[in-house]
Amino acid sequence: MSGIARTSAAITITNALPTGVGCAVGIALHCEAQVTLSIDPSLRTATLEIPADVRSSVVEESLRSGLEHYYPQPGATARLSLRSEIPLAKGLKSSSAVSTSILLAVARAADRNPTAMEIGLHSAEVGRRAGVSATGALDDALAGLDPGFVITENSRGDVLRRSPVDSDWGVALYVPTQSHPPSPNLIATFSAERPAGERAVRAALTGDWAAAMRLNSELVERSMGYSYGEIRERLRMNGAIASGVSGLGPTLAAIAPRDRLTDVVRAFPSDAAAKFTVPFTRTSAMEGTGP
Repeated sequence: MSGIARTSAAITITNALPTGVGCAVGIALHCEAQVTLSIDPSLRTATLEIPADVRSSVVEESLRSGLEHYYPQPGATARLSLRSEIPLAKGLKSSSAVSTSILLAVARAADRNPTAMEIGLHSAEVGRRAGVSATGALDDALAGLDPGFVITENSRGDVLRRSPVDSDWGVALYVPTQSHPPSPNLIATFSAERPAGERAVRAALTGDWAAAMRLNSELVERSMGYSYGEIRERLRMNGAIASGVSGLGPTLAAIAPRDRLTDVVRAFPSDAAAKFTVPFTRTSAMEGTGP
């Protein structure tokens, strides 16, 4: 029995670390997992077959947890194939995409039909257990499963708002070469930014994505040591509707009308960082392939 799932990256509107409330929106960079399930009657415990080049704590925990939840059979074996075009540890939600794609692929291989919310909550639990997310990143997981802006209260596991993305908008990304540390290492740093985080959340809840991204970016830049203020102003002057640090960075994301994206990319610094455009996601990852 096999199942395939393809979920997506996302960019941050508000980071959940200061307040527990996060907002994200999916972009068309994808992670695809294929899981094949079988049973060996001679085995008493589950077996995970994971290629060495994709093995990580998130991958192992996602596959193990998926088996426990969707295929709790003695002697079960899960064979994983995983491909991702999402840069790792750059603030583009690669861990959430890996987790959701694996969990959904296991569910489909087991002929189960979970909801996006079920997969999102399961992914959040995996992120906390694997030590890659302090909040569980429910907003990131849901943004990679269904299109549009999503705001979540991560400690309670609640969705506070969903909003569609304007069909004329796209995203420009500036992705430096360095990576960010795991979010659990930064809890104290971001807790001190709670008042600023609350202002960003209030803007997001009213749909003022530009103000939310600006306020969030300012607090993340202070906390992480980035200096993107002048760049963000240059992006605005070249057509960006909104811009800000995605996740913990170092990626800087800008939302702009599609006919201005080339101008926005040209406004990024001339350095070794990757610079490219990407569409927002327009289709649901839940409309996929089963066994």
